[in-house]
Amino acid sequence: MHPAHAAATIALGLSRPFPSFAPLAEPPLSAEEFDARTIGRTITYSAFGQPYGVEQYLPGHKVIWAFAEGECKEGTWFQDGDYICFDYRDDSGLQCWTFHDTPEGLMARFLGDDENEPLVSLSESPEPLSCQGPEVGV
Repeated sequence: MHPAHAAATIALGLSRPFPSFAPLAEPPLSAEEFDARTIGRTITYSAFGQPYGVEQYLPGHKVIWAFAEGECKEGTWFQDGDYICFDYRDDSGLQCWTFHDTPEGLMARFLGDDENEPLVSLSESPEPLSCQGPEVGV
């Protein structure tokens, strides 16, 4: 996921009050648990109840990410300690998150950003991500 996360989620949340997510007692998902939970799915994430972005999870730890109404980026992911880190092979660097399977859906917290609202899965689908733009693979 993308580094503009913190600024975008803060900007989205200024006008609407949302509950604070306390730190979870359960440990983050491992790479094996994350892969089992996401592979073959396209998950739409929300921040402060508003669509934030969509990620399609493919075999071999590959992903396609797009901000809501944005251009798609292809990448890969790997586990680093408690974090699942995404590499979109661009100048944004690694994007590392902890993922938790909660009753509200899959929840993601950005590395070092435990104080702000996490991303929460808004919907999940087996359908592929619909990509438009110059960065789309065949």
